[in-house]
Amino acid sequence: MSKHLLLCFLFFLSFSQLFLSSCFSFTNSTKICPRGQSLALLQLKKSFSIKKENHYFESFCFPSYPKTEYYWKEGSDCCSWDGVTCDLVTGHVIELDLSCSWLSGTIHSNSTLFCFPHLQRLNLAFNDFYGSSVSARFGRFSSLTHLNLSHSLFSGLISPEISHLSNLVSLDLSLNDGSEFSPHGFDSLVQNLTKLQKLHLRGISISSIFPNSLLNRSSLISLDLSYCGLHGRFPDNDIHLPKLELLYLNGNEDLSGNFPRFSENNSLKSLQTLYLSDCQFSGSIPASLENLTQITSLSFSRNHFSGKIPNVFDNLRNLILLELSENNFNGQLPPSIENLTNLYHLDFSQNQLEGAIPSPVNGFSSLSFLYLGYNLFNETIPSWLYTLPSLVELDLSHNKFTGRIVEFQFDSLEKIDMSVNELHGSIPSSIFELVNLRYLYLSSNKLSGVLETSKFEKLRNLIHLDLSNNMLSLTMSNNSNSMLPYIEKVDFSDNNVGGIWTWNMGKYTLYHLNLSYNSMSGFEMQPWKSMQILDLRSNLLQGPLPTPLNSIFFFSVSHNKLSGEISPLICKVSSLGVLDLSYNNLSGLLPHCLGNSIGGLFVLNLRRNQFHGTIPQTFFKGNSIKTLDFNSNQFEGLVPRSLIICRELEVLDLGNNKINDTFPHWLGAIPKLQVLVLRSNHFHGHIGFSKFKSPFMSLRIIDLAHNDFEGDLPEMYLKSLKATMNIDEHNMARKYMGGDYYQDSIILTIKGLEIKFVKILKSFTIIDLSNNKFQGEIPECIGNLNLLRGLNLSHNYLVGHIPLSLKNLNMLESLDLSSNKSSGRIPQELTNLMFLEVLNISQNHLIDFIPQGSQFETFGNDSYYGNPGLCGFPLSKRCTTDEVLKLSQEIEAKLESGFDWKITLMGYGCGLVIGFSLGCLIFLSGKLEWLVSIIDKNIHKKIRSTHRQGARRS
Repeated sequence: MSKHLLLCFLFFLSFSQLFLSSCFSFTNSTKICPRGQSLALLQLKKSFSIKKENHYFESFCFPSYPKTEYYWKEGSDCCSWDGVTCDLVTGHVIELDLSCSWLSGTIHSNSTLFCFPHLQRLNLAFNDFYGSSVSARFGRFSSLTHLNLSHSLFSGLISPEISHLSNLVSLDLSLNDGSEFSPHGFDSLVQNLTKLQKLHLRGISISSIFPNSLLNRSSLISLDLSYCGLHGRFPDNDIHLPKLELLYLNGNEDLSGNFPRFSENNSLKSLQTLYLSDCQFSGSIPASLENLTQITSLSFSRNHFSGKIPNVFDNLRNLILLELSENNFNGQLPPSIENLTNLYHLDFSQNQLEGAIPSPVNGFSSLSFLYLGYNLFNETIPSWLYTLPSLVELDLSHNKFTGRIVEFQFDSLEKIDMSVNELHGSIPSSIFELVNLRYLYLSSNKLSGVLETSKFEKLRNLIHLDLSNNMLSLTMSNNSNSMLPYIEKVDFSDNNVGGIWTWNMGKYTLYHLNLSYNSMSGFEMQPWKSMQILDLRSNLLQGPLPTPLNSIFFFSVSHNKLSGEISPLICKVSSLGVLDLSYNNLSGLLPHCLGNSIGGLFVLNLRRNQFHGTIPQTFFKGNSIKTLDFNSNQFEGLVPRSLIICRELEVLDLGNNKINDTFPHWLGAIPKLQVLVLRSNHFHGHIGFSKFKSPFMSLRIIDLAHNDFEGDLPEMYLKSLKATMNIDEHNMARKYMGGDYYQDSIILTIKGLEIKFVKILKSFTIIDLSNNKFQGEIPECIGNLNLLRGLNLSHNYLVGHIPLSLKNLNMLESLDLSSNKSSGRIPQELTNLMFLEVLNISQNHLIDFIPQGSQFETFGNDSYYGNPGLCGFPLSKRCTTDEVLKLSQEIEAKLESGFDWKITLMGYGCGLVIGFSLGCLIFLSGKLEWLVSIIDKNIHKKIRSTHRQGARRS
């Protein structure tokens, strides 16, 4: 007898002398619960607390109430207590159902729960047993047939003892997400529990391959192994589960294979629900699917199935739910789909389906949810879709539907999404009668007409409204302020909205309003309480800058005609994160509070205005600023030294101002700085050296052009630009610089043209040091920046040869070394730069032939003019000094073959000794005339050869 049973024996013995053999040996012809069991249950009650307010499972339970609270009293018959069932003969507790009882606490291994060895059913589902595990004690209920511990926050290792419950018919451990089987624990459970009819382990970590033995477990009725970490390939064997009704394998992201096989003799004849979504299944759907005549729910979403959807639905008329979304199905919808008259939910979205949508004969009177978005469907939207009496959600977005939107016949709709199609005409009046409508998306079509705000009067439940990218106009009535009281998000961008905006919709709920790319001349700020995103860019707004509301996070009025100064009141908008005032006519001095008052500000864009004075000199420590764009104003003075504390700064653009300063080398200490633009100012002096060990390690875009920098090129900084040497594009969290709503932009001179990048790729790298007074040679280390896309060193005083190391810039697209004093030859190796589109080395002192091959075949005269010593294609000057060319090639060949002056001198010495000895022998032997005749003969041959070569050239 175990220690635990002994404790139970002593516990019960102290209260009764009726238990002589053990605490569980009570036998009595009466049906009254033994006192020992009552005490054990009361002790169990005391080990838990009742916490309704913290119980998040209540929504899953009906009824839900504290079963132990009211009737579990000492002195009463425990067999009459809520959730307790006793054997009619012995009085032993054989069933304990405490599900949905608001229990909270930990089940320890010495809990009196384990003092009921005769239990046949135990249900503890939907409680809060946080900190408990499925311990070995659960494996000692030898009579247990039903065990349900689901949704109860068990965690840790599931004891292997659970596989000893050989009488189990039903086991449900679902949604105890912190629980896991030990290695081989799941396999042991499958092998030993041969009587199982229901096995639900949803969310339990199994981390195993799918066991073959489960495919032939004829007793199984319900199997749920969803989100269990199953991996490997699903068995290709036929499934023989004739009683199986429910099969859930969804959410096993590493489970692959083909569609499960089953024989045509209806080996799955009872199957009603099959979920395979969110796995890695592939291949086509077999025609044998039509044998699942009892099926009501099919979900294969988010896999890699392909091919045509088989025409197998004639026999599947019981289907209520059909989900095939996010696969690679193509072709048209099968005709038999119109026989699914009981459908409630149909989702074919995000495939490559095409053609017209078939028109059913009998209609889909029960269809409530229809999702066909992100396909290639075309033609007009079939008329039957407008007549479905139960339709709640309709998604036809991102297709190629044409024609007009027809009037809807029923008002059950809560969501309509027809965005990104080719629909035209006006919005039908019936849409404004859909009193239950919550979401309306009609963006990116060709809709036109004039909308009066009074039309929205009945859409009081509307939450999201997106009519962007159409040709709609809007007129505002005087009584429109009471409309759309619960609206949260509105997008009228890229339409024909003009006049002055006065609509005060969603006073307490509206948080996102996008009116950009219209022709509004005015905007009256409304007293919105929850506004966070207000986008008014690219309109015709005039007058002073409207002060944003205190709740606003994103505020953009760029590309308008606003004038006047920035009010210091803007510094009181403490929630402001993005402030974009670029491309206006704003002027005056900047409020100094901009740098140290708005704690959450991370984007400040003032580009292309008429601000003057100095940039705010104070930025407070711990700020969140990522982007500062002051380009194209009239700022002067020094670069603020306090920028060094902007540790999150990624973009600093001070270009096209009147700043008079030396190079701000201290910016090299900002760890995340990626873009630095100082062009067209009055910066001067030597760039010099940095006090920091590795300055500007994250810098990828450097534009110092059109200043007065002098001295040598900054070799120390060039060696430190680690971000231009290695970038892992695949592991970047963001592909473009900026956030989800705001993305950084920049104007650069590339390939001789001023180009605006509305987005900045995080892999884009460029250096522009042109139009300064740099001198000296181009350092070899520049060849280490192998991810450079553009390099411009033009209009300086650089001398020396073009570095051979430039051949390593494999990603280079534009190279401009023009208007310098470079000399020597153009390295032949530069022809290996396969992405080079623009080359300008004009106005230098380069000589010799122009290399040929690859991209060099595409460059014109403009790339080379102003180099009198250059010759060859594409210049009109031909290379006539072939001897020089031949000599140069021979020298290169010798260099490449390991030519060494030491070996030459050794050969010269040996030759001198041998030649002198032979000369003495010839002189002494009297053969001098013979030697003179040989020399004379060779001289004549050389002269004839020279004459022939000259004749060929002429």
